[in-house]
Formats: sequence, C-alpha cells, structure tokens
Amino acid sequence: MSATDQDHLKIFAGTTGRMLASAMCQHLDLTLGQAETKVFPDGELLVKLDEDVRGRDCYVVLSTCAPVNDSLVELLVFIDCLRRASAKRITAVMPYFGYARQDRKDEGRTPITAKLVANLITAAGAHRVLCMDLHAAQIQGFFDLPVDHLTAGPVLMEHFRRVLPSFGPTAVLSPDVGNAKTANMFADQLGLDLAIIEKRRSGATDVKARNVIGDVKGKTVLMFDDMITTGGTVLEAARVARERGATAVYAACTHAVFAGLAIERLASPDITGIVVTDTIPADGRLEPLQGKLAVLSVARMLGEAVHRIHHDLSVSALFREGMGPRR
Repeated sequence: MSATDQDHLKIFAGTTGRMLASAMCQHLDLTLGQAETKVFPDGELLVKLDEDVRGRDCYVVLSTCAPVNDSLVELLVFIDCLRRASAKRITAVMPYFGYARQDRKDEGRTPITAKLVANLITAAGAHRVLCMDLHAAQIQGFFDLPVDHLTAGPVLMEHFRRVLPSFGPTAVLSPDVGNAKTANMFADQLGLDLAIIEKRRSGATDVKARNVIGDVKGKTVLMFDDMITTGGTVLEAARVARERGATAVYAACTHAVFAGLAIERLASPDITGIVVTDTIPADGRLEPLQGKLAVLSVARMLGEAVHRIHHDLSVSALFREGMGPRR
C-alpha cells in the first residue's frame, strides 16, 4: 500500500469486526484506524475517533450479528461519528447483514425490516455499503446508494477443491428445494453430482424430510448455504443422507449464526464436519465444535474489495474466474 493510501484510506472496526478488520489491514499493509466504542452504565453507546479523518476515504467494518440491535446501533453511531468528523466518503462494510431474512411481508401487518435497516444506514450518512452473501440478494435494491455484494463462494470452493481428493466419491446435497440453485452452482463448480431432499414443514420449526432425489449411497455429502441459524434443517438433512447410505456429511456456510440449539445439533455424530467463514466472530462460542470445525477467512477478499473501491476499480473483477458476484 502506498504512502498516499496510508494517508487517505482509513479502516475502522466496530465491536463485532475487530479481528476481521485487523486481518484486512494486514492484507493491505495498513494500520487499523484508532477509535473506541464505550458503553455507558445505562446501555448507551459512544463512538470516539482517536485520529483525524477529514477528507479521507473511511471504511467501518461491523457485522450486525448478535446482539443484533446493539450492533446495528453501533454501526449507525459510527457512521454518524465519521460524517460529523468530515470524512470524505464512508463505506459500511457489513460482512453479515442482520435482519436480512425480513425482506418481504410473509403475512399481513408485518414489517419489512431489512428495508428499514437500509434506510437507517443511508440516513446515518453512509455513502456506500460492502456486504457478503445477503440472505436475499434483492436487498441491494433497498439501498439508495451503491452496494457491492460479494460472495464467499470462492473461499469455500478453494477449501473443498483442496480436500476433495481425500473424500472419495462425493455429491453435493441440497437440504431442500429452495436451496437447489445454490447447491447446483457448487456442484457444477466442483464437478460433482447433485442430490436434493424434498421436505415438508408441519410447523414454524418442525421440518420433515420426505424423499431424496439423487444418489448419496456410499458417498461423502457436502451441503452449502449462506447461513446456518438453528441447525435444524442441516441436522435433519444429515440424518436423511446417513439413512440413504452416505458415509460422511459436511455442512458449509458463509455466516455461522448458530442460534438456539445450533451448537448442540451440529455436534451430532451425523455431521462429520462443518466449514464456516469469519464474517461473524466466534468469541469462544464455537469451542464445543472444535475437532470438526474449520473457519476460513474472508479478510483477503474484503480487503481487496476495499482496495478496488478506494481506487475506483471494478469489484466484480474479483470473480472473473469461477463464481460470479452475488446478484
């Protein structure tokens, strides 16, 4: 990174983005921006910058993960702080976008909270958003400002291409029909067969698998998704694959949300291994999964995207080989 970039490009980290932002800065040969977030006894947040940002291109790295509302408010306060300190351009780097699943009205008298969050980020003063694997890609249209939408697909792909030779016969399994497009994309890139589980929901949390379309007998099974939240769907799919003769089951996702009983479910012997990225900090909560968990970093990809945005270069050029950017 040139001396000019050192002067004009600043990367700051919110509470949930410190490790990722540090790794991004290491890739770019930058010093992490000096700032602190204080929490008062009454729960209010204060963000204070410890260096000058006037006229500079600033990026704040913060995933709006649990505690979701605290993280979101911290991001808004951080953006406002940078704006009032006269930053020239402010980019919200959101490796994980909370409220992404509330992107439409499933029933009457309910909000579209993903749109509200987009409005809040815009109103706070952000000029641009950089995010990764939105649960619903159309959320990009909720923003009245530029959005760069990355995918962790190449990071996951690189990992599995490296370990595939040790797996023997392998197939990609979609845990439900809705995931089939993603599963097919990974199967195509890895040159593997595709299988799909047909399932029915009998309640808000009760999921029953009915049938497997495709062959998994005697094969290692890979499952891919943008996030794993409670782990219910993944565990049910793993059990079905095992019943159909799968020899091993690996679950992979970008965002390790892992809420509720997820850790307990993913620790099941029906699941051989789990592969996630560092869009959400582990903070010790993933310790029970040690031995079957691999955490891949997206810092290099995000850092390269920041470099390209700063220099007005194409971000989509990051994906010319293999998978394209998320649409």
